[in-house]
Amino acid sequence: QVHLQESGPGLVNPSQTLSLTCTISGGSITTNYLSWIRQPPGKGVEWMGAIAHDGSTYYNPFLKRRTSISLTSRNQVALQLSSVTPEDTAVYYCAMGNGLGSGARDEYDYWGQGTQVTVSS
Repeated sequence: QVHLQESGPGLVNPSQTLSLTCTISGGSITTNYLSWIRQPPGKGVEWMGAIAHDGSTYYNPFLKRRTSISLTSRNQVALQLSSVTPEDTAVYYCAMGNGLGSGARDEYDYWGQGTQVTVSS
C-alpha cells in the first residue's frame, strides 16, 4: 500500500522560504507524477506543481516564479515556495497519480494527510 507523508515546519515568517518534504512509502513515482496541492482556509484547492519520475517539473504559472519541486531521493520530493506572505497560509498536500491533475481529490490515486503551514511573524 502506497503511503504519502508531508513534513516540514508549521510556521514560516513572511518573506522567508517554505520548505516541505513528501515521503513516499510502499512505492515510488517511477511511472507517476507527484503533485503538490494546497488549500487556503475557506478556499478551494490549488494545484501548485508536479514532478515526474524522470525529474521533469511542471508548475502552476501563477506560482512558477516562486515554486521549486525536486526529487531529493528515490522516495522523497521537496517543495520550496519562496517569498511567502500570509496569503500562502494553507494546508499543503502531496498527491500521486498518472497525470498532473488540477488538484481535485479524485484525480489522484494517493494523497498525504496534509500539513498546515501558517505564514506569520
